[in-house]
Amino acid sequence: MLTDAIRHYWSGDFLAANAFIGINLVGALLLGMLVGYERTYHGRAAGMRTYGLVCMASTALTIFVGFAPFWYGGALSAADGDPTRVVQGVVTGVGFLCAGVIMKDGLSIRGLTSAASIWAVASVGVLLGVGFYAAALLLALLCAVSMALLHRVEARLPGRATLDVTLTFRDGYVPRLDDFARDAEARGYQILRDSLSIAFADKQPVWKFGVVAVERSRAVSPALLAEELAGTEGIVNFTIVPVRN
Repeated sequence: MLTDAIRHYWSGDFLAANAFIGINLVGALLLGMLVGYERTYHGRAAGMRTYGLVCMASTALTIFVGFAPFWYGGALSAADGDPTRVVQGVVTGVGFLCAGVIMKDGLSIRGLTSAASIWAVASVGVLLGVGFYAAALLLALLCAVSMALLHRVEARLPGRATLDVTLTFRDGYVPRLDDFARDAEARGYQILRDSLSIAFADKQPVWKFGVVAVERSRAVSPALLAEELAGTEGIVNFTIVPVRN
């Protein structure tokens, strides 16, 4: 009966199941943020928001399987099929969609948080579809809070900012990486040597590399770096782009 199914959603056991799922979602968000902060601190593209969202969505897609008797108001029987197969198809399809919003420009990788949030919203839809309305609402709220506030939290925590630097040298000038590395260290930055790429345009060498602030609060600002590069002999053009996700 439909009334029995509706009554099921307000039973004590069902509400307890939603509460248990909610506690696990909050714990997953915190643990994901913990791991993500380590990446944020070292200036990597994926940070607290991305890791928190992915960890929380993975928990949502895993934990609801353990409460199969509560799915669809308790009206699902073994003969009705296995909804987890549908979930697998949803997650796979959304994964392709998420890949389309991620773009790489130099060291900057944009769209990671958007992709993670899309995947997390798919988890909200799965929880909603099987009837865990309170857990779905909590997951949606946690996702919104993560995307709105964690960026500010990341900015206040100690960390290492990463810059994507492109230098164009005049024809005939021979740049030396060791000299740039010493100058960068004197200004609070460390050159990521494995990120160096060298090209030639109009007979001018063009270097692209990343630099990471040893301590974000003590490093010279990008604006001041630009002023110094503008007066550096041998450099005719340059760009400084903060690495974002």
